[in-house]
Amino acid sequence: MVGAINVDEHKSLGAKYGVKGYPTIKIFGANKQQPDDYNGARSAHGIIEAAFSSLRAKVNEQLSGKKSGRGGSKGDKKDVIELTDSNFDSLVLSSEDMWLVEFYAPWCGHCKNLAPHWAKAASELKDKVKVGALDATVHTIKSNQYGVQGYPTIKVFTAGKKDSSSVTDYAGGRTASDIVTWALDKLAENVSPPEIKQIVSEDTLKEACEKHPLCVVSVLPHILDCQSTCRNDYLDILNKLGEKYKNKMWGWVWTEAGSQPDLEYVLEIGGFGYPAMAVVNTKKMKYSILRGSFSLDGINEFLRDLSFGRGSTAPLKGASLPKIETIEPWNGLDGHLPEEDDVDLSDVLLDDLKEEL
Repeated sequence: MVGAINVDEHKSLGAKYGVKGYPTIKIFGANKQQPDDYNGARSAHGIIEAAFSSLRAKVNEQLSGKKSGRGGSKGDKKDVIELTDSNFDSLVLSSEDMWLVEFYAPWCGHCKNLAPHWAKAASELKDKVKVGALDATVHTIKSNQYGVQGYPTIKVFTAGKKDSSSVTDYAGGRTASDIVTWALDKLAENVSPPEIKQIVSEDTLKEACEKHPLCVVSVLPHILDCQSTCRNDYLDILNKLGEKYKNKMWGWVWTEAGSQPDLEYVLEIGGFGYPAMAVVNTKKMKYSILRGSFSLDGINEFLRDLSFGRGSTAPLKGASLPKIETIEPWNGLDGHLPEEDDVDLSDVLLDDLKEEL
C-alpha cells in the first residue's frame, strides 16, 4: 500500500514520526509502530526496491522465527562511544583521531538493523578510527548543527585538527565489513606514514607499542659492522613498508645491536644475527619473529601474513616490556673505532730491561 499525508493539516502525525523536512518517506514494514526512513533515490524504481527489501526482511524474520526488537544503537556495545550535545566537542572535535558518528533515533528500524554492524565495526576499528553514536532525538543541538534529517545519518570527521570543513557524509555500505573497509581506505588517504623512531628511552618503546595495535621492532647491525650508508638502506626499507602499511596504525621503532640487551633477550633476537625484526602485541603480550630475509620482499611477506592473522607467535618473556636503557640518538654519521693512546714502546722496553738487570 502507498499513501500520502498532508502534514500541514495533520501536524500531530508529523511530530509523532519525527518529520522535519518535505517530502519525508516512511516505510511501515514488520513493525508498524517503528517505520523506517527511506533515504534512497526519489524514483519509482528506487522506492519499489526499498519496499521489496523491507518485505523480504519481514518474510525472513517470519521464516527464521525472529521477532522485531527495539535494539537501538546505544545498547551496551562497549567500543561504540556514546556521544551527547555536551561531550561531542571535547571528544570528537578536539581529537586528532578520525571519527565515524552515527546520528540515530531509537524507534528507527534501519538504525536497529545497523546496530550490530556498527558495534562490530567499532571493535575492528579500535585504536585506528573512533566510532560513536548520538541519539538525535535527544541531543538535537548537534543533530541540527550537522543537518541531520533522516536516520541513521553517518558523518565522517577526518583525522587531525578539525574545523567546519572536516566533516563529510559517509558514502559506504552498511555492513560491518563495508564500514571497516571504507573507514580504513579513507584513513589511508589522510594519514601520514609513521616515523621510524630509534629506541632511545623507555618512553619511545611505550609510545610505539602501548598506543598502537602492534609495534614493529627492528634491531640493526652495530654501526661498525654496517656504516651510515648501510644503515640508511635498512631504514629506507622500513620507511617504504611503513608507508605501505600506514593504514594499520602500527608503531615502528629500531635499535642498534647490543644497545638494548634486555629487549633483545625477551624477543629472542640476536642469536641468529643482525638485522632482525619482531612484531609485538602488548595487549596480548605476544610477539612474532621475522624468520625470512630482512629485505623489502621478505618483511612484506612477514607483515602481510601477520595482518591476515597468520604466522606463529610466542608469549613475551616476563609478560611485560623490558627495561630500556636511555642512550644518545644516532648522529647519522659513520662509526669509528676509539682511538688508542700512543705509547712510547722504548720506555716500556727500557723499564723491562732495568727490571731484568
